[in-house]
Amino acid sequence: MRERTAVRDRRRAQEFESFVAGAAGRLLHAATLLTAEPLEPAGCNPRAQRLLLAALSHTYAHWDQRHGEDPYDRTRQELVSRFAAAAWRYHRAAALHTVRRTRRSGRPEHRGGVLERLTPLERLILVLRLYEGVEEEQTAALLGLRLERVHSICMRAVATMSSAPPAVSPTPLTEVATR
Repeated sequence: MRERTAVRDRRRAQEFESFVAGAAGRLLHAATLLTAEPLEPAGCNPRAQRLLLAALSHTYAHWDQRHGEDPYDRTRQELVSRFAAAAWRYHRAAALHTVRRTRRSGRPEHRGGVLERLTPLERLILVLRLYEGVEEEQTAALLGLRLERVHSICMRAVATMSSAPPAVSPTPLTEVATR
């Protein structure tokens, strides 16, 4: 009995390791886009790595229950769910932090992520629709939104990304002199 359990556990671990080897890069890139961290070499996007680790942990915990499901889809759904929950939970705290930074320095601090100009919901929909290729109907069902709302948010996000980024004013000389 123990031998069968050990063999099953080894097979499960090997299947999961091969899944992670094939899908982790793309999933990390999606998580990096969602968190709006800069697209830099591995190790420079801790929020995305934590998000991906949590999603992969959930997938591994439910690996035996997948019954023919695509593990990539399941992990992507978990990644999206965790990002959405965190974004809604910390959205207000992050907005207050940005206001404090702006008051202190006179301008917001930019992190440099590709999608940093978008709201978390816009990033989520844009990544699902354009990066992951998920259909509008599936995106709407996954997020619990109406189809028209998903379409309009996606169009607004694309328009925002297509427009020129806001000009960052140079640091005034008086501010440089006081540093």
